[in-house]
Amino acid sequence: MSAAPEFYDVVVLGAGAAGLMCAIEAGKRGRRVLVIEHNERVGKKIAISGGGRCNFTNLGAGPENYLSEQPDFCKSALARFTPWDFVALVEKHRIAYHEKKLGQQFCNTSSREIINLLLKECAAAGVEIRVNCRVSEVRKTGRFSLATNSGSIECQSLVVATGGLSFPKLGASDFGYRLARQFGMKLTEIRPGLVPLTFATGDAKMGELSGVSVPVTARCNGAAFEENLLFTHRGLSGPAVLQISSFWRAGETVSFNLLPEVDAAEMLAQARLEAIDAATLLSRFWPRRFAEAWCARYTPAKKLPHFTASETATLAARLNAWSLAFSGTEGYPKAEVTLGGVDTKELSSKTMEARKVPGLFFIGEVVDVTGWLGGYNFQWAWASGHAAGQAV
Repeated sequence: MSAAPEFYDVVVLGAGAAGLMCAIEAGKRGRRVLVIEHNERVGKKIAISGGGRCNFTNLGAGPENYLSEQPDFCKSALARFTPWDFVALVEKHRIAYHEKKLGQQFCNTSSREIINLLLKECAAAGVEIRVNCRVSEVRKTGRFSLATNSGSIECQSLVVATGGLSFPKLGASDFGYRLARQFGMKLTEIRPGLVPLTFATGDAKMGELSGVSVPVTARCNGAAFEENLLFTHRGLSGPAVLQISSFWRAGETVSFNLLPEVDAAEMLAQARLEAIDAATLLSRFWPRRFAEAWCARYTPAKKLPHFTASETATLAARLNAWSLAFSGTEGYPKAEVTLGGVDTKELSSKTMEARKVPGLFFIGEVVDVTGWLGGYNFQWAWASGHAAGQAV
C-alpha cells in the first residue's frame, strides 16, 4: 500500500531567484510552502551571475527594458516590487554592494551572499526546500498531484519557476514549457538571448582578433546600445553584442558605429593634413592590433591624402556604420537568458496565475518577459515572484 501524499498549500518548482522570492512571500502570508529543486543545490544561476558577484538589480529597471510580445504585461509586477525594494532586503542583511555603471548593482564580495539572503528569508518564513527532487508527472483533479522521486505530493497552488533553456550545464530544461503545453497554454517563439553572435563564413578570419575589445554603438531593428564589443575565436561578444543579440534575427545585419563619439567624415578631413595612413590614425582610438587588421581589410594601402573623395566617403560611412552579417549565435550554452516562453496573454499580469487553470502560476524566465543585460532579469524574477507570492 502506497504512502498517503504529502500536502502543501503551495509547491514552487525551481529554487532560483523567482521561485525563492515567491516562496518567501507566500510563507510570510502563513502558507505551507515547499520548493522543489532538481539540482543538488539552490540558486546555481544566481551563483555564476555577474562574474560571481551577482548583478542583483538595476535601479533604472522599467517596462522599456524588457522584450515581450505584450510589452505592457510586466508593468504591474515591476511597479509593485521595485529595485529599491530588493535593495532594502540587501541592506537588511548587511550585504555590501556597489553600483558598477548604468544603475547596475553588484555584491562587493560574492553572489553567495544573495543566495544566503534568500535562504535565510525562506527559513524565517517557514519555507521547506527539497533538492535533488525530480518531478516526473503533474496532474490536476481538484488539487495538483505531483509524482516525484521523493514520493507523491499534493498542493492547492503550483508555481512554475523552472527558468529557460540557457546554461544547460547548470541543469536548465524545458520542463516548464512542457507543463504549460500540458495544460493547454500557448508559448511564444523560444530562442537564445543575450548571446554571442558567430561570424559569417567570409568574416571568420576576424577570429584572429580574439580578445580585442572596442567601444561601439550597436544597432539592429530600432535598438541601439553603446557598450564594448569583444572579438572571440568564433564571432563577437561583449555587452554591446549581447544586448543587440536579443533584437537580431537570422539573416539580418548589425550596424556598429566604431567611433561613437566621433564624426568620421570630419575627422578624416582633418587627418588628411597629417599625411598618415588610416591604421595610424585609428590606433588613436582603437587597439593597434584591431586598427591594422581592420584597415588591411577595408582601406586602400596608401596615406590618407592619396584617398579619392569616394574612398574617403566610403571609409567615413563604414567607421560610423560598420555593417556585419552573422551566421547565427553561440546558442543556449552561452546565452544568458531565453527569449520567449509562456505567452503572457495566458496569465494575469497582477498575480501571474494562468487564466485557464486556477491555481497554476508561471514566473521568472519561463514567461515571455526578457530583460536587457545588467540586472534587469533579476528584477523581473523578484517582481514576478513577489506578485505570485502575494496571490497563491
